[in-house]
Amino acid sequence: MKTSKDNELHKHREHIAHDPNYDDISYRDRISTVKIDGSRNYLFPKLPKGKFINWRNIFGVSLLIMLFAFPLIKINGDPIILLNILDRQFIIFGVIFWPQDTFVLLLMMLSFLLFIILFTVTYGRIWCGWACPQTIFLEIIFRRIEKWIDGTPNQQRKLAEMPWNVKKISKRLFKWTIFYTISFILVNAMLWYFMSFDKWLLYAGEMDKHISGIGLIFIFTTVFFAIYTWFREQICIIACPYGRMQSVLMDRSTIVISYDYLRGEPRGAQKKGSTRESTGKGDCIDCHACVDVCPTGIDIRNGTQLECVNCTACIDACDDIMTKVDKPKGLIRYASENEIAEGKKQTFSIRTVAYSIVLLGLLAFFLTVLLSRADVDATIQRVPGTLFQKDGNDSISNIYNIKVVNKTRSEQILTLKLKDSKGHISVAGGALTILPKARTKSVVILKLAEKDITTKNFSLDIDILLDGKSIDETRVTFIGDK
Repeated sequence: MKTSKDNELHKHREHIAHDPNYDDISYRDRISTVKIDGSRNYLFPKLPKGKFINWRNIFGVSLLIMLFAFPLIKINGDPIILLNILDRQFIIFGVIFWPQDTFVLLLMMLSFLLFIILFTVTYGRIWCGWACPQTIFLEIIFRRIEKWIDGTPNQQRKLAEMPWNVKKISKRLFKWTIFYTISFILVNAMLWYFMSFDKWLLYAGEMDKHISGIGLIFIFTTVFFAIYTWFREQICIIACPYGRMQSVLMDRSTIVISYDYLRGEPRGAQKKGSTRESTGKGDCIDCHACVDVCPTGIDIRNGTQLECVNCTACIDACDDIMTKVDKPKGLIRYASENEIAEGKKQTFSIRTVAYSIVLLGLLAFFLTVLLSRADVDATIQRVPGTLFQKDGNDSISNIYNIKVVNKTRSEQILTLKLKDSKGHISVAGGALTILPKARTKSVVILKLAEKDITTKNFSLDIDILLDGKSIDETRVTFIGDK
């Protein structure tokens, strides 16, 4: 049975379908950054003002401060975050990870991926609008500098269409020089996470010895410059895989930037203080303020679209207009399709609850594995191509390689002991001393009396001791002469 709200929704949809001034659904045939003839449609969005943009600026500036500050913060002499791929050493918030910790890192990545999925299911592309580096760099840094140099969006458009003359060339060279300098700074700031700030300073003082590295820096700087000077929103619309992923994750209960078409339609110009009863029109006055501020050039009134990055610019722009025409705010707001169409309050769906349970379980498992991780990791393997050696007439020995990783920031002494077996085990050179955050290898000799060897192959358990305390045990195969 249809409700009054269903009838009202049907009426508005019928109006949209038959309104000759409404561009039906042709917007679905093309993206906002491509013109009818297939050429690039360059966007010059206005910089909005409002509570959401203020909060986004505060959050974005905080992330920028963290970007430059984190490499300078140290814990026990190490950067708080270091992703040293060449040396295969990773430090995340003070915790050192080695290649032997791949399983722990995999759990962390899975937890992070599931976290993104959960947030996308619930809140759509909120990451894109609030925390994505692409959005923060473009909106908080580059667009604001562009406005300072080139002026308002209309002035920017006129400058872009202007033939090359002294004014245009001077402005372009000035802006591009600043853009390239900022790109260079951002690339180097990101480089600090992969080689540490201290090593970067060392290399900076020896530039003549690192020509290839400097070349790579300028290549990445040029890529950054091209992205924020020319490619811009195309990253979000074309290149970013997350934008495609959201299409299969979102549903009618996902909270996104939404236009309240029941309240806003039919749209049209109207006088201040007018009502639906007096004009037959909704609250949308068709001012296009929401379109003018959109960084990807879409019209949010057409509904949720892949290009929307949930940046809230249209919310602030629309709220400002609603205030000026004496209408309530929230014509464009954070809401789900169910909330707009049915007037239902947002509740957590079964899928969201299921994702949350799995995420909590995965996080608990990750923390358990992380906290139970051994400080020293040792691997003992037989030397390739060897069998056994006779020591005199009454004993046989086998030779093994031992590889040890010290994951701590202090020197460690490792010893080995045969567990529940007769015989003697020794490390070449005595006890194995491992320097802080270092790897070492040595040779292990395992010797058994010939009378204790009853079969050709059998297993032995070796207890690994750290400062006299057992931290792990491993099993090796011993080959005899039987």
